[in-house]
Amino acid sequence: MLLHRMPHLGCVPDAISYNTVIKGLCDDSRSQHALELLRMIAKQEAGCSPNVVSYTTVIHGFLKEGKFSTASNLFHEMVQQGVVPNVVTFTSMINVLCKRGRSKEARQILDCAILKGLKPNIVAYSTMLHGYATEGSLVDMNNLYNLMVGRGVVPDQYVFNILISAHAKCGLVDEAFLIFEDMQKQGVKPNVVTYLAMIDAFCRKGRMNDAIQQFNQMIDMGVPPNIPTYSCLIQGYCTHGDLLRAKELVHEMKEKGIRCPGVMFFTSIVNNLCKEGRVTDAQDIFDFMIHIGEKPNVITFSSLIDGYCLVGKMQIASRLCDDMVSIGIQPNAITYNTLIDGYFKAGMVDAALTLFRKMSCMSTKPDTLTYNIIMDGLFKAGRTVAAKEMFHEMDKSGVRLSIDTYNIILSGLCKNGCADEAVMMFDKLRAMNHKFDIRSLTIIIDAMFKVGRIEQAQNLFAAIPAKGLVPTVITYTTMMSNLIEKGLIEKADSIFSSMERSGCASNSGMLNIIIRKLLNKGEIVRAINYMSRVDGKSMSLEASTISLLITLFSRKGIYHKHKDLLPERYQFLEGDIHS
Repeated sequence: MLLHRMPHLGCVPDAISYNTVIKGLCDDSRSQHALELLRMIAKQEAGCSPNVVSYTTVIHGFLKEGKFSTASNLFHEMVQQGVVPNVVTFTSMINVLCKRGRSKEARQILDCAILKGLKPNIVAYSTMLHGYATEGSLVDMNNLYNLMVGRGVVPDQYVFNILISAHAKCGLVDEAFLIFEDMQKQGVKPNVVTYLAMIDAFCRKGRMNDAIQQFNQMIDMGVPPNIPTYSCLIQGYCTHGDLLRAKELVHEMKEKGIRCPGVMFFTSIVNNLCKEGRVTDAQDIFDFMIHIGEKPNVITFSSLIDGYCLVGKMQIASRLCDDMVSIGIQPNAITYNTLIDGYFKAGMVDAALTLFRKMSCMSTKPDTLTYNIIMDGLFKAGRTVAAKEMFHEMDKSGVRLSIDTYNIILSGLCKNGCADEAVMMFDKLRAMNHKFDIRSLTIIIDAMFKVGRIEQAQNLFAAIPAKGLVPTVITYTTMMSNLIEKGLIEKADSIFSSMERSGCASNSGMLNIIIRKLLNKGEIVRAINYMSRVDGKSMSLEASTISLLITLFSRKGIYHKHKDLLPERYQFLEGDIHS
């Protein structure tokens, strides 16, 4: 209001007056109103023209409000109007583009600034460097760093930290260390972020001596280690087998009054160790965290239970579940699902079913995953009737049936000699417009071949793209192996060609299956052709394929007369095969 009254008071507003109001509007998150005022100035209704500060302020306002596209349009309008952006304008645009993963566009803006004679400051360069680092574009990042130094911009601590962290995260530890040394040679002191990046990189590579050396140097240089630094070292020692040193560091933290890593940190270590099969070490860390006063939660217990299930120690896993209940921690669905799955994998089907029934009477009810585990386990145990009954029970209980559920039941039926039932179920579900994934279709294609519905199987395969799905190498393998079995060799070759055209790469498993199928069908030349593909792709023949070759091409074998057709590395000498 005051701005509009100024002319009536004999005082004509100038650019400073307008820019003051524009900034106020933008600070109040009213950038659209600021833009309207800018437009009014641009139409020369105000007696002066908007300058670089006017545009930059509004652009920054829109960026702050998350309206990138409006800011970008205004930036280009500004250039078209002949208003030269300043370093602040360029830096604002570069910053937002880099945050959006659009470093290529950000670099174009930076280069544009340089071409216009501007000298980007260290903020602009570091923003651009960070963008490249985030995207893992190390070559572009290093080239930009060299350009920056060449233009006389002296790198600071933040720039060096970007470079070191980027190389370290890409596993280039030695390169990161060279930058670390160069940083110190240039008189720039590393901070806790710098040291943490180096320590983390060494820990990931298992170079614990180098990691602790950096840690000690950090302390000698007067940089106090923080919780992340200690946590990184502790996790490194746990991962690489020195639990004693890890525990010593925890005690050191406590002695220095530094808060110890919490339960989630130790839970993460327990989980990682269990996934690697190092359950004894996981138990050691579990006991240690209790010893130092950290209380394990349901996730910690579930992780350790999972570890014991993976190594088949179901008694200990079950006892852990009882232990958590005794201290007032209620097992959740993940805990029970883990135990049930463990029982099935250990061949303890009845124990799995008992726990499932027990779970049904608790506050933690079976969910979709629980039923899926039960049905999968029953099918694998050959208890098809029980698995089908469980499927009907699940359907009646109101528990959501997922695509995985249907895949388990369809696959289970096929593997237990009920392919006809699987096809009937699929037809029924398809009529009800149920959605399927590529695994579902692969299972049913195989089932259709098994029950003699060859044309339907081929039609279903041909219709995959129309359903918005992409065949996998397993889908192609299923088609080819079945076509070869049915004697449709040329169609199988055609499928392989279409797979190559689609960009789906064959793997060792697929080629070995094809070779064995062709050999058993007497298609020697074709089999040898696929053997050459194995050689060309640096793959190897499986033991079962080698065994079949020896049987068929040995002196007593039916294909002995064709042995000279074999690739050189598979030529026979005295009935053996050299590979």
